[in-house]
Amino acid sequence: MARIPGDPGVAKWLWFAAGFRLPASNRDWVRHELTDAGWRGRTVLRHLAVIVPICAIVAFVLLVLSPAPAWLALMMIALILCGSVFTVAAYADDIRVSRLRQHGLDVPDDPDLGHPTH
Repeated sequence: MARIPGDPGVAKWLWFAAGFRLPASNRDWVRHELTDAGWRGRTVLRHLAVIVPICAIVAFVLLVLSPAPAWLALMMIALILCGSVFTVAAYADDIRVSRLRQHGLDVPDDPDLGHPTH
């Protein structure tokens, strides 16, 4: 797959996934990431890059540092993952609008959304 102009690389991608603004040199990549086909899936993927390490820390604390049974740790991780992924998927349109504005980009007019963008 060809790289898009302004592709940030792994470190900056993680920076972007955590919610921070990228430099203007990455503007074309940000526009692609938030507007081209598959942007919803990429939004959930970025969220997973942030939440999975948090789940690993929670699992470590529950399994190693506390006397919690393994089933409790698994249920806690499932609750965190399901709840957070559902929330990100449900609010993906609003997250996209916020991220586009954060980078100084125009918000596309999407008639399929069923409501005007904020």
